Amino acid sequence: MKNIPYARQCIYPEDIRAVTDALNSDYITQGPKVAEFEDKVASYCGARYAVSVNSGTSALHAACFAAGISSKDEVITPAISFAASSNCVLYCGGIPKFADVLEDTITIDPASAKKLITKKTKAIIPVDFAGHPAELDEIKKIAARNGLIVIEDAAHALGAEYKGSKVGCGKYSDMTILSFHAVKHITTGEGGMVLTNRKDIYEKLVMFRNHGITRDKVKLINKNKPAWFYEMQFLGFNYRLTDIQCALGLSQMDKLNSFIKRRKEIVKFYKQEFDSMEKVMCLNERGYAASSWHIFPIQIMIAKRRDEIFNALRSKGIGVNLHYIPIYLQPYYKKLGYKNGLCPRAEKYYERTITLPLYPQLSRGDLKRIVNATKKIIDAL
Repeated sequence: MKNIPYARQCIYPEDIRAVTDALNSDYITQGPKVAEFEDKVASYCGARYAVSVNSGTSALHAACFAAGISSKDEVITPAISFAASSNCVLYCGGIPKFADVLEDTITIDPASAKKLITKKTKAIIPVDFAGHPAELDEIKKIAARNGLIVIEDAAHALGAEYKGSKVGCGKYSDMTILSFHAVKHITTGEGGMVLTNRKDIYEKLVMFRNHGITRDKVKLINKNKPAWFYEMQFLGFNYRLTDIQCALGLSQMDKLNSFIKRRKEIVKFYKQEFDSMEKVMCLNERGYAASSWHIFPIQIMIAKRRDEIFNALRSKGIGVNLHYIPIYLQPYYKKLGYKNGLCPRAEKYYERTITLPLYPQLSRGDLKRIVNATKKIIDAL
């Protein structure tokens, strides 16, 4: 019996042809495909500017730099996310402050975030968990009242909508970051992007991904220099995305809506099967939001039995996963002084969650196998 992974990339012949064409062109690193890809994603999301980088983590780091995060600045982010959502703060010398999550969507609880604000707070990084947008309107209001930058971590949420607007449009955040890792809605292999409507932020991001260097005559500190002249004006990084990867991204963008449609069909099937089970709780999708469903976590409402179910499903070739361990429970963060009990709802969620497989190529037979196995294992407990 074949193994079913929790996620996988969706690569088609036209994607391969696009990459081959890029390899046969004059540009394989930073060339015309980079700007074309940035323009296409920005247009789709409704943002003015887009800056592609080599990973979602790099996008978060670049966004924190552009926000001016520095030593001792505090940045609020939810406890349930991938470590990059708070590591980016550490990269800039800042201090992550972990907010608890809402029980039904596992996105940041605005009330919890509000309680964490001090004179040292510089920014909030809400995370659109599993593809469902955070409470962006409320976060924006909190940020505006306290003079904070909002960096929306939408690594899970390309194609999602919030109150009628596409995630990434810039209506509720100063910057939105995307990820194009292999298991995301579209892929460039590895890759990420920062979307913004602010020209000042855009210009910082462009330089940051290229060592802090500019050749723009208008921006040069030293004027009247020859055509070859360039300046490194701050310490940046080599976070550039290549034309090869952007060619793949462009081809993948043509399929994004169909990918999301299929993800929603799979989630509808899962919910129809599990919503009547008292021992299983699915994530809620609020009426004003349209999740793009990057992952499908369920919560097992049987105390201390999650690991048995997880292992039993793995033994049957169903590649369940777990998203996520609260970030502050990681050994590195514990060494920084973070302790258990910081975010009770996040810890409760972690103790009972399992992520079921979700990707467009899952067949009807695959889904029935996943659901039947899950039900059988849970009902036997």
